[in-house]
Amino acid sequence: MFARVHQLDKNMRLLNTLVKAKSRWISIVFLLLISPLSQSQEIEDSAATGTKRMNAEAESGNNRFFLTPHKRNYFLFTYGDNPNNEAFKDFLNDDNAELNDAETQFQVSIKVALGRDLLSEDDALQFGFTLKSFWQTFNKDESAPFRETNYNPEIWYRRTLPWNVFGSDTMLWGIGAEHQSNGRSQELSRSWNRIYTTVTWLTDDFAFRFKPWYRIPEDDKEEPTDAEGDDNPDIHKYMGYFEFTGIYRVADNEFGFLVRNNIGSGASKARGAIQLDYTFPLWGQLRGYAMAFNGYGESLIDYNTNITRVGLGFLLSDIL
Repeated sequence: MFARVHQLDKNMRLLNTLVKAKSRWISIVFLLLISPLSQSQEIEDSAATGTKRMNAEAESGNNRFFLTPHKRNYFLFTYGDNPNNEAFKDFLNDDNAELNDAETQFQVSIKVALGRDLLSEDDALQFGFTLKSFWQTFNKDESAPFRETNYNPEIWYRRTLPWNVFGSDTMLWGIGAEHQSNGRSQELSRSWNRIYTTVTWLTDDFAFRFKPWYRIPEDDKEEPTDAEGDDNPDIHKYMGYFEFTGIYRVADNEFGFLVRNNIGSGASKARGAIQLDYTFPLWGQLRGYAMAFNGYGESLIDYNTNITRVGLGFLLSDIL
């Protein structure tokens, strides 16, 4: 009898935690929906003149009542294969727990300029924060939990280059550092720190960015449950050392892609990821968003799991 009461109490505490977490994230999405968002800057940002997006950013950058998007802000209904059930079972401490193939995914990403015109005209020091969450909305058997949330603060410096190639109107160079983690503890913890540089080609109709990085090494863990040490020492074999992204705008529609590869990682076989994006007008500032993803690293808990996922939903801030 005592064991049953203890288990019931444990289940009630877990349910209460999930309900509170769900309420927090729903509140964040609602606040984002009613916030005055400018155009997105997932490729890069600049106060310099040269493209419509960059000019819009320059006009709104000093408005303290204005949230400036960094990466895309969106809400998607998705369907994927090969769900990472083992990590989910550990998360709920339930060997019978199962993930649904259908879930919702949303991302909130904002940034702020810490300084401008620091070393040259039109340069900037920026800080950004991105939250990406995976919500088992339709999994009523497990009380529809948020199975994974990734947190990505970063700081970077960027400046306009004095030349243009490949038909660009503006070229940007940047250097930065970022941390990414899932906020978990012990064996479910995933995190890494990187230093990166970027080269970006911009016009009013297209943008391309090449982003190589160096992972800051960490000490190995003596035990999997240790708080200190590397949570995922082989992440580079799946996420690689660079990504290449692009956006092309036709009328009021945008087509985008992302490619990662593990070339030079020492892995026994090629791994990486590819993502295709399409955004289109709906009404007002709200846009439709269709996405297809295949590969590794969709989320940190799934960094070593090959997943194919498609999604359809709405977008709050675009790139061009």
